Amino acid sequence: MAGQLTADSMVDPRGTDLLGSDPIGLYVHWPFCRAKCPYCDFNSHVSDSVDHELWRDLLVRELETLAPRVGRRRLISIFFGGGTPSLMEPETVAAVIEAARRLFTFNNDIEITLEANPTSVEAAKMAAFHNAGITRVSLGIQALDDAALKFLGREHTAAEALSALDSVRAHFENVSFDLIYARPGQDIASWTGELSRALALAPTHLSLYQLTIEPTTPFYARHARGDFALPDDDAAADLYEATQEILGAAGLPAYEVSNHARAGHACRHNLVYWRYQDYLGIGPGAHGRVSDGAPGAAKTAARIHRAPKIWLERVARDGHALVDDAPIPVDEMLVEAVLMGLRIDEGLTETRFRHLFAAPPTDLFPPDVLDTLVSAGFLAVDGSDIRATPAGRARLDAVTAHLLHHTVVPAGR
Repeated sequence: MAGQLTADSMVDPRGTDLLGSDPIGLYVHWPFCRAKCPYCDFNSHVSDSVDHELWRDLLVRELETLAPRVGRRRLISIFFGGGTPSLMEPETVAAVIEAARRLFTFNNDIEITLEANPTSVEAAKMAAFHNAGITRVSLGIQALDDAALKFLGREHTAAEALSALDSVRAHFENVSFDLIYARPGQDIASWTGELSRALALAPTHLSLYQLTIEPTTPFYARHARGDFALPDDDAAADLYEATQEILGAAGLPAYEVSNHARAGHACRHNLVYWRYQDYLGIGPGAHGRVSDGAPGAAKTAARIHRAPKIWLERVARDGHALVDDAPIPVDEMLVEAVLMGLRIDEGLTETRFRHLFAAPPTDLFPPDVLDTLVSAGFLAVDGSDIRATPAGRARLDAVTAHLLHHTVVPAGR
């Protein structure tokens, strides 16, 4: 019937369900890797032995325990992250997806992503993941240079990464891969050459991350000892600008600070985070932001215990391993929504902010503060929407710090 609303047409393009209840995402954390990369500060653990049947049962149990707190909402994405989720058995992935199907209302075109490392990609396993319900794969290539891969502690070569990419593409149309830049000794010429090789692979989505040194990683001590040096701030900024220019010209503009995609290929799950929608997290160390989805609903910050052994014990005993589960004050919600929203090209939209705070974003900051940042070329205001300009994105930490120093708590909250 012409003009009839279908289930999937009830979601606004900017993320709000037209019936009033926000759709939701689901994050599933698999904590195991074959080796720990020296730059990685994620919750990942090396284990020689994993009881896959037990993990399958308890991931499903934690999902069944926590799902009722958000209601039978429209589920628009599932993301299996880690760790190395491609080390999971496809039967475990299938079991979690089936449980989610029972507990939520699936969008017809739900995006279900699996992170994979080239060393854990096998053609037969990719076929099984596809049959289990995975619709998108994000491959951690990280570099197309063997010396850089060795420095980064990766267990694959560039040739092996390209072979893994072929194996993934044999079963999935929606494929993304990651690269890390601003590595020691990297200059514009070497990075643009690597980007050209990446673009020759005809990607529809690329995640390009500047190498950072986190305190909990092996790289931190090595960097402090002077074992290696990263490009200075000016050189890193030049690499970032070159990245934006080259990928924009190639038809993969940045829809987020570190993520580039052709039209229609942005990662929907990550947009859940950046639009400050609800997401439920299960598995060791997973986080969540949950509410009942109604306009103006207060959110709760949830965090799962990160130690795999303790997680197993608590889920077996209690059905979940929550360690933090507290309401987020409205001023902190506003901070989080701004920090997330200014990372993406659409910025802080009136649609999202009226749903979250019953006010357009322009009402939540003093006009003189906005005028200062707009005049400096760091923000753009379009009606009631606020977004970061390319110049603003390049120095987003400073821009958001200045803006958030002058926030106004929404009235009536």
